[in-house]
Amino acid sequence: MCDTCGCGQPESKLTFFRPGVVEGDHKNDDYNHGADHHHHSHKILIQQDILQNNNLMAERNRGYFLAKNILGLNLVSSPGSGKTCLIERSVRDLFKEMSFFIIEGDQQTTLDAERIQKAGSPVVQINTGNGCHLDADMVNKAALKLEIKDHSVLIIENVGNLVCPSLFDLGESFRIVVISTTEGDDKPLKYPNMFHSSDICIINKTDLLPYVDFNIEKCKESALQVNHHLTFFEMSVKNGDGLERWYQWLRDQYKKIK
Repeated sequence: MCDTCGCGQPESKLTFFRPGVVEGDHKNDDYNHGADHHHHSHKILIQQDILQNNNLMAERNRGYFLAKNILGLNLVSSPGSGKTCLIERSVRDLFKEMSFFIIEGDQQTTLDAERIQKAGSPVVQINTGNGCHLDADMVNKAALKLEIKDHSVLIIENVGNLVCPSLFDLGESFRIVVISTTEGDDKPLKYPNMFHSSDICIINKTDLLPYVDFNIEKCKESALQVNHHLTFFEMSVKNGDGLERWYQWLRDQYKKIK
């Protein structure tokens, strides 16, 4: 999908499992690596920091946010986790206590930006086309367009994707990964880079726990294996359970920039 993050590069590994053959059996090895028995080649690995320009712009963003006392939050998740709903409700419930500015990232449409605008916050929509993530330059341009006031909260809703956004520093103060109970409790192990690069993990849609096969403690344990510094928030944005703890965290962080 994207040349800059390399997700279109043929670096994946394929493993074929024959029915009735257990993992690790040499018969599987014959299927997967048989061609290597007769062909020998040498690889020369040339490494280049393709993210160098992004990282430089991210530092520029970070300096800008620090100078203006802006709390930058980068919300990342798979599609449908509830990021937009969380932003909507946070803006509506806390607008009297703090100023919000929102950057919305999607491949197409302005649907989420329209929702945020109705919630009462200035918002800029970034459409990435075929791109699978936001980058620091996009955020820089959107932030300048927003004309963010000093002592404000900037929430960046990244493109729904648990892979590529993990590679791109946007200059944020905190990266927040949102997972919903409908996605399965094994996501931290399947997408470790995202959880490793995040500061906070929000587990949303707890109201659906009686109806889905999701073990919160197992999910948290897996996430902590990847990143033992993670802070967790369990909530249902729909019915409001657990939101007050999230709001208190926002208040605490907001005090630091006032």
